[in-house]
Amino acid sequence: MADSGLQGIRITGLRKRYGSGDTAVDALKGVDLSVAPGEVIGLVGPSGSGKSTLLKCLGAVIEPTSGSMYLGEDLIYDDGWRIRDLRTLRRDRIGFVFQAPYLIPFLDVTDNVALLPMLAGRPNGEARARARELLGALDVGHRARAMPAQLSGGEQQRVAIARALANRPPVILADEPTAPLDSERALAVIRILNEMARRYETAVVVVTHDEKIIPTFRRLYHIRDGRTEEVAGEGRPLEVVRH
Repeated sequence: MADSGLQGIRITGLRKRYGSGDTAVDALKGVDLSVAPGEVIGLVGPSGSGKSTLLKCLGAVIEPTSGSMYLGEDLIYDDGWRIRDLRTLRRDRIGFVFQAPYLIPFLDVTDNVALLPMLAGRPNGEARARARELLGALDVGHRARAMPAQLSGGEQQRVAIARALANRPPVILADEPTAPLDSERALAVIRILNEMARRYETAVVVVTHDEKIIPTFRRLYHIRDGRTEEVAGEGRPLEVVRH
């Protein structure tokens, strides 16, 4: 289990119902999940199992129906949102990494990473310094002035990870981040996410179907029919815990 102290992410009894009456669909049926700062966990399950709904709830993109949710030390949901400005929450407290990098094609690599801190009100020089720090940590510092189209797929995903870390969020949500990559580059992305999680004390959730990377997780949550089952990865034994 994750450390029982301060949690990067902690959700308890999270439910999400779409619709009402006879047509209601319970996508999440009381999910419990925790991820400690510095930890990377995998979230796996078949299509329609609730993965996307859970990730959208964690990312404050859709509102759960009930339950509670912490990001860092902050209670952000408790049978209703406890944070008024969800847009700022998503910008400043949650980093997103997607299957496609979604880099802005007319900005160079540095400005792609610096844009979020700038939007958060940080001075341009400070934001670009943060971008250069992250690009260097991710071994793409030499591509700082390149345009996205000049990068390889693996380099683009590294820049996307740098962008996700730019505002020092306590949480990163990665949705199929290795799907378009070959085995070598996919494993490199997961190694990078683990290194960045440890370095910046970030809790990372990786939603994946990618069989190449599933053995790398020390903890996995399988989600089926709106419920989670926590199992050990290959890193250490862990008793199955059903939620």
